[in-house]
Amino acid sequence: MAPAQPGRGTHAAAPWTADRIRTAVRDRLADHDPKATDPTGLLGALFDAGLAWVHFPPGYGGLGAPRALQAVVDGELAAAGIPPAAPGLHTIALGMAAPVLLAFGDEAQKQRFLRPLFTRQEVWCQLFSEPGAGSDLAALATRAVRDEASGDWIVDGQKVWTSVAHEAHWGLLVTRTDPQLPKHQGLTYFLVDMTAPGVEVRPLRQATGEAEFNEVFLTGVRVPDSRRVGAVGDGWKVANGTLMNERVAIGAGALPREGGMVGALARTWRERPELRTPGLHADVLRSWVEAEALRLTAERLRQQLAAGQPGPEGSAAKIAFARLNQRLSGLALELLGEEGLAYDDWTFRRPDPDEDLSGRSFGFLYLRAKGNSIEGGTTEILRNVIAERVLGLPQEIRTDKNTPWKDLPR
Repeated sequence: MAPAQPGRGTHAAAPWTADRIRTAVRDRLADHDPKATDPTGLLGALFDAGLAWVHFPPGYGGLGAPRALQAVVDGELAAAGIPPAAPGLHTIALGMAAPVLLAFGDEAQKQRFLRPLFTRQEVWCQLFSEPGAGSDLAALATRAVRDEASGDWIVDGQKVWTSVAHEAHWGLLVTRTDPQLPKHQGLTYFLVDMTAPGVEVRPLRQATGEAEFNEVFLTGVRVPDSRRVGAVGDGWKVANGTLMNERVAIGAGALPREGGMVGALARTWRERPELRTPGLHADVLRSWVEAEALRLTAERLRQQLAAGQPGPEGSAAKIAFARLNQRLSGLALELLGEEGLAYDDWTFRRPDPDEDLSGRSFGFLYLRAKGNSIEGGTTEILRNVIAERVLGLPQEIRTDKNTPWKDLPR
């Protein structure tokens, strides 16, 4: 992997500043004209220059610079007409896999996966939820058993609600490796090849009529020990790191003013004056203000993130996002009245994961928003996280905390 390169005419030991970052981006774009260079090659050049995630260490797509300077890189790329990363297809790769590999992966894993992940050559999915565990991730039953002859792990089980699994090359997988231990222990984290024998992906049709999610069956899947992330038994710690990043990615994503659902509602309000009433005016205004407050809070949260793992504050952002999105979609239907009950298309299909959902009908958005309080951690679980880890309230009584997983009722 090529080392990070500073901008021309600068000293390698000089501290990174906005001007120096800006020069480095422009030099890289001068050497790799976006109009003449294929996207993979351009992204690879940015990675090698340390401009993928500037706060990552040199050699891993970063410069060891302050995280806030990433905004300078993004601004320069936008000015050059380079679109941001596709939000749907690569959300798990960029928002979860990359920081987890940096924090918990070994050297070989970082060298193997970080660059093709950033260049969008490999899609990732997350294999956490299970039908029998519900919101209690630690109750998962997917087993990984060590084959002493080869050193590989043999994985059997089922995962559910897996976004883009049908497109993914790699999956972030949590398994149970020791059922004799309590449920939060005895878990181990792996990177699984989604094309390996024994991996079967089936679509899950949602209330919207589409199959955005999947269920994944793992039958005798061999995973080399070199694909284990962290120590055997450290799966809960690595999974928590993944979830913290996931909640920030969902609840604290970068949006412009009136981005997302609130923009669709505001446009309808402005373009359809015949639908307005004084009561709805108050509701729309209140929701607009809340959306703007959430947007600014998310921006502050992103600025406060250290180079390491994000904290539990992302759980609050995710709850606020889910609640607001559901309120906005319900308000839109109330605004349209019987017109809002019309549904555009119930055809079973695999949607484009990068589609801007704000352009869909309000009927679709209303149904899709129901999933916001489940995906990325249910609202009930996240309230516990906030109560215990942010507010410092007493922990909820858990009678199964020290009971071996094999003895728990299922």
